[in-house]
Amino acid sequence: MEVRRTAPVKLIVPSERRDGLHESARQFLHCANRAAEFCWSDRSYTECVTANTTARDALYDELREETDLTANLVQEAIRRGVEAVKGCVERWKNGKRVSQPEFTSWSMLYDKRSATFYRNKVSLSTVNGRVECEFELPSDSPTPYERYVLSEAFEFRASTLQYDAVDDEFYFHITTRKYDSEGDGEPSEGSADTEHQTVLGIDLGVNSLAVASTGRFWQGDDYDHWCREFETRRGEMQQRGTQAAHNAVLRLGKREEAWRKQYMHTVANEIVTEAVEHDCDVIVFEELTDIRERLPHAKWHHIWAFRRLYEYVSYKAPERGVSVEQVKPNHTSQRCSRSDCGFTHDDNRQGEQFCCQKCGYEVNADYNAAKNVGTRYARKRIHRLRSSPTSGSGDAPVDVRLNGGTVNGEGYQPIAGD
Repeated sequence: MEVRRTAPVKLIVPSERRDGLHESARQFLHCANRAAEFCWSDRSYTECVTANTTARDALYDELREETDLTANLVQEAIRRGVEAVKGCVERWKNGKRVSQPEFTSWSMLYDKRSATFYRNKVSLSTVNGRVECEFELPSDSPTPYERYVLSEAFEFRASTLQYDAVDDEFYFHITTRKYDSEGDGEPSEGSADTEHQTVLGIDLGVNSLAVASTGRFWQGDDYDHWCREFETRRGEMQQRGTQAAHNAVLRLGKREEAWRKQYMHTVANEIVTEAVEHDCDVIVFEELTDIRERLPHAKWHHIWAFRRLYEYVSYKAPERGVSVEQVKPNHTSQRCSRSDCGFTHDDNRQGEQFCCQKCGYEVNADYNAAKNVGTRYARKRIHRLRSSPTSGSGDAPVDVRLNGGTVNGEGYQPIAGD
C-alpha cells in the first residue's frame, strides 16, 4: 500500500529572483484556469472533460506559446485544472451545487523534473530560468524534511510552492511516498506511528471560529465585526462612483485581505501552541468537503477562514513536531461526547448548546463537536493498528486531550476529568 508524507519547508529566495517566482505563479494560474475553462460545461457533467490527455493535447502547444513556463510547469497547471473539474463532476453527480473552478490563490505544482533537490536546497524552474533556494529548517531534529525527503525509503512526488503575503515568505510543501512491502501502508512496529499519541481535536464553526478539545475557544465575533466594517466602508465608497473612490476601494480591499490573513495566522499560531503546551502529537480537523452544505449560515469569509486556517496550521504545526490530520465530519455535532454514552440524534444539538437526549449531558455544542473530532481520529487509528499485521498487538494508546485531562480512544474510557 502507498504511504504518503508531506514535509513543509521555508525557502530562502534570493531577493533578485522573487519577482520571477511571482510572475511564474501568475502564469501558472493562468494555465490552470484556461484548463478548467476548457474542461467545464454548464449544461451537464457528462459534457465536462475529465481526461488529462484530452486537455493536454488541446491546450499544451497554445499555453506554451502564451507563457514563458517550462513544459513541465504547463503540464502540471493543466493537470490541476483537470483534477479540479473532475472533483466538481463527482459532486455534481451526487446532487451538489457546483460551478466552474477558478484558481486565485498563489501556488504552483512542481514535479521531480521541475524541482531538483540537493541536501539543503532546491532548484526550481521559473519563467526566468532556474533559481536555487536554500532551506530554512527548524533546529529540532529530526525534522519532517529529514524524516521523509532525505530518507531512502521515500521518493519525491509532485509538491506545492506557496507564498505567504503577510509574512512575505515562500514555503515548499514536499510530498513523498513509499510502498509498504507488507501491504498495510504503515511503518513497522516500534516506529513513531505505532507509539503513544495524544490528539487535539478542532471544530470549526460560525459562532466560534475554532474550538479545541481542550476547551479553548477562538470566538468569531471580532472577525465577523471587522468583516462587516470593511464591507460597510466598501459600500460607502462604491456609492460615490468617482475614480478616486474606486482607487480607494482597491486599497481597502488589499488592507482587508492582509488583515484577514494576519488574523488567521494569529489563530493558527495559537492552535499550534495549544497543541504543544498540552503535549499533543496530532491536531485533527474535520474534512472541509461540503462545508457550505454543513454550515448553511456561513458566509463567504467564514469558508475562506476555515480553509486558510487549516492551510496555515498544516505548515506551521510540523515545524514544531506536530502532525495535522483530517477526519470525516459525519454526526460530530449530533453525537454525545461523553465517554460512557455516544448517543447520536439530530435533536441533541439545539443552536449553540448540546443536550444529549439519552444521558442529559449539557455542554457547548462546538466543544462537544471538537471532542468528537479527536475521538474519531483516535478510534480510526486504533482500528488501523489492530488490523495491521506488522503492528504487534495494536495496543499503542491514543489519547484525546480534553479540558481537565484525557480520554483514551480505546472505548472512550476516561483517564482524567471529562
